[in-house]
Amino acid sequence: MIKEFRLPDLGEGLTESEILSWKVAVGDTVTLNQVIAEVETAKAVVELPSPFAGVIRELHEQPGSVVAVGNPIVSFEVPDDAALPPAAAAKGPANGAAATEGAAGTVTAVPEEGATEDAVAASAARGQSAVDAVPAPPKREPNLVGYGAVVESSGRPARRPRIFAPAGSSAADPSPVTPGQAGPAAAKPVESTVERPRSTPPVRKLARDLQVDLAQVAGTGPQGLITREDVQAFVHGAPGETGTPAEHRAAEQQSGEQPGKQPVVQGAGEREFRTPIKGVRKYTAAAMVESAFTAPHVTEFLTVDVTPTMELLGRLKASREFGALRLTPLTLAAKAVLIALRRNPSLNSRWDGAAQEIVTYNYVNLGIAAATPRGLTVPNIKDADRLSLAGLAEALAALTDTARAGRTAPAELSGGTLSITNIGVFGIDAGTPILNPGEAAILALGAVRTAPWEYRGEVALRQVITLSLSFDHRLVDGEQGSRFLADVGAILAEPGMALTMV
Repeated sequence: MIKEFRLPDLGEGLTESEILSWKVAVGDTVTLNQVIAEVETAKAVVELPSPFAGVIRELHEQPGSVVAVGNPIVSFEVPDDAALPPAAAAKGPANGAAATEGAAGTVTAVPEEGATEDAVAASAARGQSAVDAVPAPPKREPNLVGYGAVVESSGRPARRPRIFAPAGSSAADPSPVTPGQAGPAAAKPVESTVERPRSTPPVRKLARDLQVDLAQVAGTGPQGLITREDVQAFVHGAPGETGTPAEHRAAEQQSGEQPGKQPVVQGAGEREFRTPIKGVRKYTAAAMVESAFTAPHVTEFLTVDVTPTMELLGRLKASREFGALRLTPLTLAAKAVLIALRRNPSLNSRWDGAAQEIVTYNYVNLGIAAATPRGLTVPNIKDADRLSLAGLAEALAALTDTARAGRTAPAELSGGTLSITNIGVFGIDAGTPILNPGEAAILALGAVRTAPWEYRGEVALRQVITLSLSFDHRLVDGEQGSRFLADVGAILAEPGMALTMV
């Protein structure tokens, strides 16, 4: 019989996803939980495992297409008595929910047949899923991503070997460029069942854009991880590879490709490059428009002498307890924000228009704006107010590394209560940040600069910073916003003031 697999909701109520690539072609025989596609949501890149064991009969969407949740994406031919294999069920977790690990580091909890909604909710509450768990439908078909991966003795889902689609298939990715060849037409189809090369989702996307076969790229990162620089060096003819840089440039000109740039959209002028609005950019744009035209923004500025904080930062880095941590001005500013929120809780709240209520949080999920290869994201540190300075430093470092690698889970991008954006790393002094929807305030940190400043009745060179606080005037009055900003500034101007605020 023919069974359709419809695009599941990959978490947080997302309504659509983009098909990045197919890992199978029409006619391929696939096994249960074999990765069949890589899709990008507005928040993460996820690998979709097969919900059936059978033969691929039709791929309903092509790479690059944006598909609404619930639309069919692939059809399988499966035996008439196809059902969840007993072996797979026996190996699944004992709590009634199987787990599938995606490329972006997210884990999708999928209920086995007969699992109740309460059991699914309990599984999600225990942190087993970064994506919403969905109860199984009456049929034996999964309505998320599969019945769950086969678990090895280690307890982790088994990784399936990557199968490259043969040339000529309607679902095959463009043939990769090999050094010394003129373009896609010269590349030979590759069929392999070996484990795919180690890389991150942004690097794989770059390789697809440049039509590079990662199996031919030597990784220079930790444990052989392939980096962006490795892909770019491969394209331009790094030492040890066949072909010279001149030959690669000639090949790029013949194929019409320009490395590192988006392809020209058909009909655009020669000097224009058009990038489709989708993924993170589309999500960010919608969120910012919603915020700007829903919440009445007010922005206040405060310039502070942070020389004592910078001196404290130097001492902490030299200490035994903090020396191994990645401490930055952002770390201390985040701690100052958390302390100031205790005295000014109105900035840690949201406006519930439907219920006509103001919801004030007794916890802080601190959002940190991060510029990533996929665009601007704002992952948040859950219960940041409960962390020590060392714990906050570790959480910030992990958040930043994960975001830059493109592995931030959808759950880490939702539920924030207040955010910080560090525009100072770009050399900017001040700005008017836009609130994340559902949050009452966002603080922008400017660059720390050495400037003439009044100090003990004289003019001296001091290290100063400008703080920019935007807040929702429905929730926060000018007095409340000003007091919060003054408290943050007072702590950064004299860290000892924190003792008077706790």
